[in-house]
Amino acid sequence: MPRAILSVYDKSGLEEFAQGLVELGWDLVASGGTARVLEAAELQVTPVERLTQFPEMLGGRVKTLHPAIHAAILARDVESDLEMLHEHSFAPIDMVVCNLYPFQATVAQPDVTLAEAIEQIDIGGVTLLRAAAKNVDRVTALVDPADYPAVLALLRGAGRVDDAMRRRLAIKAFRMTRDYDTAIHAYLSRELRPDDTQPQEGTPAVLSLGLTRIRTLRYGENPHQAAGLYAASADSSPLGGEQLGGKALSYNNLLDLDSAWRAVEGFDEQAAVVIVKHLTPTGIAIGTSIAEAFPLALASDPVSAFGGVIAVNRTVDEAFVKALDTLFVEAIAAPDFSPAAQEMLAEKRKNSRLLKIAPGQPDSMLEVRSIRHGFLVQTVDMGDPGGTNWRVVSERYPSADELKAMRFAWKAVQYVRSNAIVLAVPNATVGIGGGLPSRVDAARLAVTKAGERAQGAAMASDAFFPFPDALEVAAQAGVTCVVQPGGSIRDQKVIDAANAADLSMIFTGVRHFRH
Repeated sequence: MPRAILSVYDKSGLEEFAQGLVELGWDLVASGGTARVLEAAELQVTPVERLTQFPEMLGGRVKTLHPAIHAAILARDVESDLEMLHEHSFAPIDMVVCNLYPFQATVAQPDVTLAEAIEQIDIGGVTLLRAAAKNVDRVTALVDPADYPAVLALLRGAGRVDDAMRRRLAIKAFRMTRDYDTAIHAYLSRELRPDDTQPQEGTPAVLSLGLTRIRTLRYGENPHQAAGLYAASADSSPLGGEQLGGKALSYNNLLDLDSAWRAVEGFDEQAAVVIVKHLTPTGIAIGTSIAEAFPLALASDPVSAFGGVIAVNRTVDEAFVKALDTLFVEAIAAPDFSPAAQEMLAEKRKNSRLLKIAPGQPDSMLEVRSIRHGFLVQTVDMGDPGGTNWRVVSERYPSADELKAMRFAWKAVQYVRSNAIVLAVPNATVGIGGGLPSRVDAARLAVTKAGERAQGAAMASDAFFPFPDALEVAAQAGVTCVVQPGGSIRDQKVIDAANAADLSMIFTGVRHFRH
């Protein structure tokens, strides 16, 4: 008679599956609460303690950790292993039905304590699954109730679970234990750190991603490319947000929304609007409200803004929706949307995606990108490090208004693709040039976008000027002040050019490449 051991936290579909096994002549062994559920369903079940001849110990912490269980799972279908089981009066276990304590869901709760989290670290369940998945040639490891019907169908049809199904289920079991251990490691690395004042390694020696596909996308950047959205938790949502309306989010939507949201979170002091197209901001502005800031952001590059995405750091209200006027917008990300605004958007922009995202730090402070035969990992650029000192290197000091414009431009340029040049006034960008291999070309583009608004504007560059040419382009357009990292071997020539044009220039000593 084949034997299955059942020990599940998630009891979805349990009774029906167990009933199906009994009808097919299987012997059931179960632990704790699982056994009680099956007994209540009037199914014949052998409690684990009867098999092991040991009671549950330590408040249930020890139930299945016994040779009567694990030798029965790990025994191979060879004469020597089966004889050894017989010597100890053990019978082989052919199926393990198990899922784990909800550690990930527990630590996701805002007020969870360390003690509560530790109690949700499953020991016996992980061991059962690893043993079953290791012995995949003979044993079926079932971790997902969604797989119960398919397994029953095989047993009813062919009388056995075939090799292909066992292997698929074994991989699924190892994936579950991998993700489980990754989540535990990540949580305890934060909570058990002995001294937060000690400097931490910038990137981990071993990085376990443990990603689950949470959404299959229609396609990638282009229709001939397959794509999916993956996250550390199976119940994650796109960008950690809630989609309130519009068509399904595409691969390109998600990239642009991520870029826009990162940028708008950098302007939390005032209401801010960021418009992004192809990963680069076309306009950034602040104001007393997002409705006031939007026209300023749009004016930075109204042509490129068409078909872009917008991120704001205040609730989208009726005034903001009215300010959009007829602009075609692919998606809008905001901390919230008023009911009236949602109705207006649903009526006139039913295809526009609305994504509600709660403000706050991202789950990870690491950025991961794939390259051929490897991955690049870096910490997230959160702006100038603490202790950064700005230094005026020109003969003329900036005025108060120029300094405000430089500070705004410097923050904005950090979210533009390199080479990045931003022209700005104190509350808005007026011209952006980014994603170009030549810095002087980026300056020319920014100046062209700004037009007459370059007069009296500030210019920010994400990296130093290797030559004075980009600065000279800005000066000829009417720019009056410049902020840049400095550090070029030709810094003095650039300073001389600034002085010759009566520009005020500041060196920050910090570079902000974004590729």
